[in-house]
Amino acid sequence: MKKLYCVITTVQPPTNSVLQLLSKLNQADGTLIVVGDLKGPEKYHCNSIRSSDSVRFLSLNDQSGLPFSLAEKLPVGHYSRKNIGYLWAIMEQAEMIYETDDDNAPMPHWEIRRQEVLQCRVVPKNLNRAGRPGGKWYNIYKNFSDKFIWPRGFPLDRIRQDVIPTEQLSVQKCSSPIQQSLVNNSPDVDAIWRIVFDRDFDFSCTRDLSILLSPGNWCPFNTQNTWFWPEAYPLLYLPSYCSFRMCDIWKSFIAQRCLWEQGLGIIFHAPDAVQKRNFHNIVQDLEHEMPGYLKNTEIAKLLESIPFTDRHSISDILYDCYDTLVRRGIFPKEEITLVECWLKDLEEVSAVPKN
Repeated sequence: MKKLYCVITTVQPPTNSVLQLLSKLNQADGTLIVVGDLKGPEKYHCNSIRSSDSVRFLSLNDQSGLPFSLAEKLPVGHYSRKNIGYLWAIMEQAEMIYETDDDNAPMPHWEIRRQEVLQCRVVPKNLNRAGRPGGKWYNIYKNFSDKFIWPRGFPLDRIRQDVIPTEQLSVQKCSSPIQQSLVNNSPDVDAIWRIVFDRDFDFSCTRDLSILLSPGNWCPFNTQNTWFWPEAYPLLYLPSYCSFRMCDIWKSFIAQRCLWEQGLGIIFHAPDAVQKRNFHNIVQDLEHEMPGYLKNTEIAKLLESIPFTDRHSISDILYDCYDTLVRRGIFPKEEITLVECWLKDLEEVSAVPKN
């Protein structure tokens, strides 16, 4: 079995969703990395799970003792502490990393994803006026449901745009180092959708539907039910100096732009998990999403404008994306310091000899 590592953060003891996830991970000989923070348990006991060594809890004290320069510089009380879990998994020579949340439970048909998808529908590539990938927003949720819904981070002025009907998309064998599975019951939507339409929601697609969003089509993805393979590990990086509700969304935009430069897109899958959502203050969520409502389209345009003429590695491309967004005032200069630490740590842990 390939080395599967799952990374979550939490401020509470093991939830029923985590216990269900652990049951699946144990079947796959996988490891759960739980990243702690200021709040939450000092220890993480899963007594009902047979194999206790399948869980690695990293408290704040543990994190400070790790050989990562990023550990000392990341803010505490922030979702970006999850970066430490990614680095730990990579140091352990993870062959795939699955990230989710502690309120997501796998459905019975949940299984380990493969980087290559044999039967995948394809949204065609889109080029902007400069002849480079970009310029189009594509609400992928519309291909998985005929109900009015859009993902968190999708520009509000584009939510009614048509998409290509699923049955008209060509079917091919596809591959992507980043794949996002949707979730039922409480999918990842923004505060405006919840304020206006809030209800339990299940996507209406068949459970085997997979769609490749080819380069040039923007659609946010999140850290809720997402798979990464080694060539995309640099793109796991979560920014710190932005709103909590935007850090994973802006991560997704940067990751997409980096993959486009490699000629790659993102694959989205039908739901294989159910979210029993932790308590949220919706008005507070709305406040934290405001930077996205105002800046997501601008961020996409800025990322599209980067030529990358003399850059080759995905780490270099990632750095240039953040450097551009810092210089244009999207992130403060402190963010680029963290990116530099991330890339340095990533290079060092990737060089650890294999057993």
